Amino acid sequence: MKYIILIALGISSMAIGQDVNALFEKANQEYKNGKYEDALSLYEEIEATGKISSALYHNIGNCLYKMNNVPGSIYNFETALAIDPANDDARNNLEIAKKLTLDRIEELPKNIFQKFHSKYIASISYNSWAYICIVLSILAGILFILYYFAVNPALKRLYFVLFSISVLSLSGTLYITSSQFTSHKNSVYAIVFEKETSIKNEPTRNSEEIFLLHEGTKVKIIDTLDEWSKIKLVDGKIGWLKTSEVKVII
Repeated sequence: MKYIILIALGISSMAIGQDVNALFEKANQEYKNGKYEDALSLYEEIEATGKISSALYHNIGNCLYKMNNVPGSIYNFETALAIDPANDDARNNLEIAKKLTLDRIEELPKNIFQKFHSKYIASISYNSWAYICIVLSILAGILFILYYFAVNPALKRLYFVLFSISVLSLSGTLYITSSQFTSHKNSVYAIVFEKETSIKNEPTRNSEEIFLLHEGTKVKIIDTLDEWSKIKLVDGKIGWLKTSEVKVII
């Protein structure tokens, strides 16, 4: 009976996957035909199934951009990049959409280590780093077995050196994976959806306004208090706004 249930679940999962693929292709066709609202509805149907992907949010962003929904398009391009930082199409379209926003915020200069981290480490998702860890673990295991059973002294030394290199690489990759995962979980970013919002110096209605932000601007949420969120911009500015005025990137 248990095996019958497992087989039934497997068939059900395959059917859902086929339905999602069919919906995705249909949505793509609607988009090509210029029916952006119809395409968006189909993409949102897929999202509702939980079968999310970087490509899905990239396409949703494209639809919203065509429908002149700038903050919505930016939010979805950012979500696509959060899932897969290597999605160059989403990155390029994000830069195009950001040109339609009002706020021009200059990022604080990065040192050489921050630039290296941003270009070579943060550009790969922690899931991808985890896969690299698995590959290195398998490689290290194979090299250890070859070293253990090798009879030829020269081969034994070679396998030992390669095994040592793979273990060191695995250790470094594990550290990167852990730090990337921690950074992802602890860093909460959001997109402003209000046309214009007042940023306060304290989380109260009557507190002083220190600057304004407009729809489409990306902020980092560093704290929350009741209905307020404390935000930080890439230029270092900090303030409070209503939590309802932003949408958190998944």
